[in-house]
Amino acid sequence: IKVEAVTGTLDTFIVEPFVEHGQEDEYYVCIQSVREGEEVLFYHEGGVDVGDVDSKARRALYSVDEECTPEDVTSKLLSEVPSGRRGLLSKFISSLFGIYRALNFVYMEINPLVVVGDKVYYLDLAAKIDETASFLNAQQWGQIDFPAPFGRKEFPEEAYIRELDSKTGASLKLTILNHEGRVWTMVAGGGASVVYADTISDYGFGHELANYGEYSGAPSTEHTFQYAKTIIGLMTRNYNKMGKIFIIGGGIANFTDVAATFTGLIKALNNYQEELKAHHVQIYVRRAGPNYQEGLRMMRQCQESTGLPIKIFGPETHITAVVPLALNVAGQRFLPEFDDEAHQVKVKRTASSGSVSAQVTGE
Repeated sequence: IKVEAVTGTLDTFIVEPFVEHGQEDEYYVCIQSVREGEEVLFYHEGGVDVGDVDSKARRALYSVDEECTPEDVTSKLLSEVPSGRRGLLSKFISSLFGIYRALNFVYMEINPLVVVGDKVYYLDLAAKIDETASFLNAQQWGQIDFPAPFGRKEFPEEAYIRELDSKTGASLKLTILNHEGRVWTMVAGGGASVVYADTISDYGFGHELANYGEYSGAPSTEHTFQYAKTIIGLMTRNYNKMGKIFIIGGGIANFTDVAATFTGLIKALNNYQEELKAHHVQIYVRRAGPNYQEGLRMMRQCQESTGLPIKIFGPETHITAVVPLALNVAGQRFLPEFDDEAHQVKVKRTASSGSVSAQVTGE
């Protein structure tokens, strides 16, 4: 089916018993997380014709250290509900609020919430949970799959990286944006991945950005190899006569051993060197952090032994300076690489003057 501009397949349906009720039995309730805490919205009418609840619903805001009691719900939200139903509804909403907090929901909407006799039914519910709270709530949540957005099927490679991520204390993330795109990234650090994606888009290549993701938290050599192999495999699946760009970026790591992760990355480059050449992939590396000199030296050896077109930069080069160079943007034609004499002279002069400069980022 087509929803606005997105076409996709509906393959999951929920079949439930019919609950006979009248229009007067329907209510609307919503809990949402806001900067100040949790906000509860309630309206004494519900269903498909409820209209603009944002403008007419009653609201109650609870800071992180406030409790949502039945008495408070009754006084703030239920003034237009028949008195005989207030006790039942107030207890339900108070309990719902407790579950919302305990299980780290960030949004929950029930419309309609139906009261028949002494029972409450939620006929339609939509909710969002905070995926980053899985280390706290995974057991209570049970087996939950985070599906791809409607209209885009998940790639098997995305599922593989998610499974790999679940088996390590490090972080491995991968989302395919455009599998036929020319610009691919392998970025260390969540913040750096955003910076690189934004910079690529700012230069007008957002439509060519093939993937988004990051590896961080000191992944092992093997995990880095599997991550890099997965990205390169996807990159070399579809041929583009204009060639492709592979940006291996990152800030200055705090504790990730650059040489250890680069060992896995270089293994993947060696394994896929023929495919990378056949697809005319231009590779740009910018990295710094613990043991980065050894990591960049190893990358230089890889470039020399394989003949792959790899440009290599260290902390002397701004974190995103390689992006316009890689994209061949007008005005950016050359940058000295990490082992260029220009950098060696600069280091010697800095050392002789007694001054020290440092650049710090987190990862």
